[in-house]
Amino acid sequence: MSDTQLTKDPISDDIRAAMAISLRGCDELLPQDDWLKKLTRSAQTGQPLRIKLGLDPTAPDIHLGHTVVLNKMRQLQDLGHQVIFLIGDFTTLIGDPSGRNSTRPPLTPEQIKANAETYYTQAAKVLDPSKTEVRYNSEWSDALGARGLIQLAAKYTVARMMERDDFHKRFHEGNSISLHEFLYPLLQGYDSVALKSDLELGGTDQKFNLLMGRHLQQEHGQEPQCVLTMPLLVGLDGVYKMSKSKNNYVGITEDANTMFAKILSISDDLMWDWFTLLSFMSLPEIAALKLEIEGGRNPKDAKVLLAKEITARFHSAAAAEAAEQDFINRAKGGVPDEIPELSLPLGEGGALGIGQLLKQAGLAPSSSEANRLVDGGGVRVDSSVVSDKGLKLAAGTYVVQVGKRKFARVTLA
Repeated sequence: MSDTQLTKDPISDDIRAAMAISLRGCDELLPQDDWLKKLTRSAQTGQPLRIKLGLDPTAPDIHLGHTVVLNKMRQLQDLGHQVIFLIGDFTTLIGDPSGRNSTRPPLTPEQIKANAETYYTQAAKVLDPSKTEVRYNSEWSDALGARGLIQLAAKYTVARMMERDDFHKRFHEGNSISLHEFLYPLLQGYDSVALKSDLELGGTDQKFNLLMGRHLQQEHGQEPQCVLTMPLLVGLDGVYKMSKSKNNYVGITEDANTMFAKILSISDDLMWDWFTLLSFMSLPEIAALKLEIEGGRNPKDAKVLLAKEITARFHSAAAAEAAEQDFINRAKGGVPDEIPELSLPLGEGGALGIGQLLKQAGLAPSSSEANRLVDGGGVRVDSSVVSDKGLKLAAGTYVVQVGKRKFARVTLA
């Protein structure tokens, strides 16, 4: 069926709905007309579209920021399309230069293998494993060899490569750019050729690499893929994108109580972006909830809904309910049902100082940090705030609390 015929046929409600799902929360969909044609052709022929997401296993764990694109993949998967979860075991050897102001040190093959082993297991908490094609780009990148790599490099110019923002900035600031970094976008683009993808997803920082896939597919005589970029999720601090280095993240393997409490800590304004990018609620449902909040309903009610939905996704509905109750107990100064229990020896004179107790119980990294916590009013023993850094505890059992979420039942003997 020709594109001319497709454009003449009226757009069905199903296609409009699929386009709305595609656009939900996205930053850009390029070119939209091409994606509409692909959706229409797929509906008329019954042939699912091939939708690709590549992730380099640079770390062993995935946080909620990574799930923004995984959520979009799941939405498109639920429309009946074929999603391809691509693990970039070969490209990780180079290191993605996106957003970098210096050469990224590559990981060893051993590190990559160890990280890749946990990556898909975690991603499968969002994607439907029975409908997901898992691939590794070493399958075709290794086979390229020196000759194939030279032929691939001939399909792009240095001038166009230097149009890339991070390369352009580094060059003019006098920061080094290694030649192997030019290979990264070429190889990511070649992944699209190897997989014959119709759509590639990524964060806004991946736009150059995603467009490279379109270019190389055209060079290889394929219909070019469309490109869908998703915003980078702002972390718990409400300022920077979610990352472990900023310690503003929610890991999807964190325990339910911690996950719930972290999500509840975000600002009322940030909450709505998280609803759009992370919740599976429909946009009309989110809009109705927002109207209720604007009409006087407590914003915390909406935040609790979000925290329970996400916690249930990565744990269970029962775990989410328990996490909510745990949070309520802590807010009231109560003690969670399950806390670590340990025994510590008494010090000289038959007592143990509060600083040493916190350190030995793993509630503070050092005695000096323990003292700082006491000074800040963040330490409680049996629900009473400790204000004396010189406090010594005699033999007995105590419930020790640091901050809102750290507890231990300590027996001194």
